[in-house]
Amino acid sequence: MTRLRLFLGGGITATVLLIAAVSLVWTPYAPTGIDIIHRLAPPSVAHPFGTDPFGRDVLSMIMVGAQNSIAVAAVAVAIGSAIGIPTGLVAAARRGWTEEVLMRGADLTFAFPALLTAVMLTALRGPGAATAMIAIGVFTAPVLARVTRAAAAVIWVQDFARAARALGRGKPAVTLIHILPNIVSVLIVQITIQLSLAVLAEAALSFLGLGAQPPAPSWGRMLNDAQTYIYTAPLLAVFPGMAIALAVLGLNMLGDGLRDVLDAKRRRRK
Repeated sequence: MTRLRLFLGGGITATVLLIAAVSLVWTPYAPTGIDIIHRLAPPSVAHPFGTDPFGRDVLSMIMVGAQNSIAVAAVAVAIGSAIGIPTGLVAAARRGWTEEVLMRGADLTFAFPALLTAVMLTALRGPGAATAMIAIGVFTAPVLARVTRAAAAVIWVQDFARAARALGRGKPAVTLIHILPNIVSVLIVQITIQLSLAVLAEAALSFLGLGAQPPAPSWGRMLNDAQTYIYTAPLLAVFPGMAIALAVLGLNMLGDGLRDVLDAKRRRRK
């Protein structure tokens, strides 16, 4: 079951990445091309997923929408990792009041959900993909800080870490040479899970008009646009909804599979 989750999650994730990569060079139609004559066309050979109210090809929009979702999620998690992982490492190494200040700061940041952060940023700089990246990144940072601190604290009490300190190595050197390599597997799993949450958050922000702006296709905004036609053309909501669900499911299954595999390897080493 563990390897099945890993392979299925990896396969779904690889498929989404492949679709995003292919859409960089090819889509069946121009994703922003308007064809009013064929508006709201049902699925057919010419348009496998049908067309939207402006006659745009839904399949082409979903393919390009994968670019936006993956790019926003990847950059957001990179921002969160750049802030959260060093914060957690420093908190675990320094302990005492330094740890308290950093972790309480993380708790304070975590109290502001990505949606609220996006609203505040929108008021300052306007909506857009960059706003979504920053908002999701800020929300991701305290999660990674907590996970990093907890994992690093366990390694710091191990004999080899104590021996390194006894030999005169400073805490920064011990952190880089001994602590970080031993928590990489934990961080990989958590980052994979955070990517799935970031994809979902990006869709939610785009649905509310705080993410990628027209004419750039976005899964969340496609769902928003489909609301008006939910009874006359329900498939307009089904296809982007399935794209979001599959992307999130794939990343979650990949994260679960990696966690089980890496935990099993860790237990065998012990």
